[in-house]
Amino acid sequence: MADLEKITINMSVVDLGQIDLLVEEGFYSNRADFIRTAIRNQLTQHSDAVKQSLTRKTTALGVIDYSQRDLEGFRAVGEMVEIRVVGMLQLNDDITPELAQATIKSIKVFGVLRASEALKQALADRLKN
Repeated sequence: MADLEKITINMSVVDLGQIDLLVEEGFYSNRADFIRTAIRNQLTQHSDAVKQSLTRKTTALGVIDYSQRDLEGFRAVGEMVEIRVVGMLQLNDDITPELAQATIKSIKVFGVLRASEALKQALADRLKN
């Protein structure tokens, strides 16, 4: 049980009573076992959302290239991307300002941003210095 963090939560007496009943019936060894299991189940249930969030918010290292096709993929699933790059970010010429505004939440580049002037103007409020 290395690298564990202790947390404190407040629960209703009814919820706590139900947990105690499940412990008494042998479903869980104790309250903490129930809570850890419940947390793991929720993390498993939302694992795709966690993966997508990590993918969208990861800082990339190197030369990163986005095309119209990439951004259309984000638009198709109703997502906006937060782009963080150490190196160079290339926004291809096939990306329209409207598509960029609909799919890019923010851009932070530690290095060089290559994009048309039209794209830079359309995303000016989303460019982080």
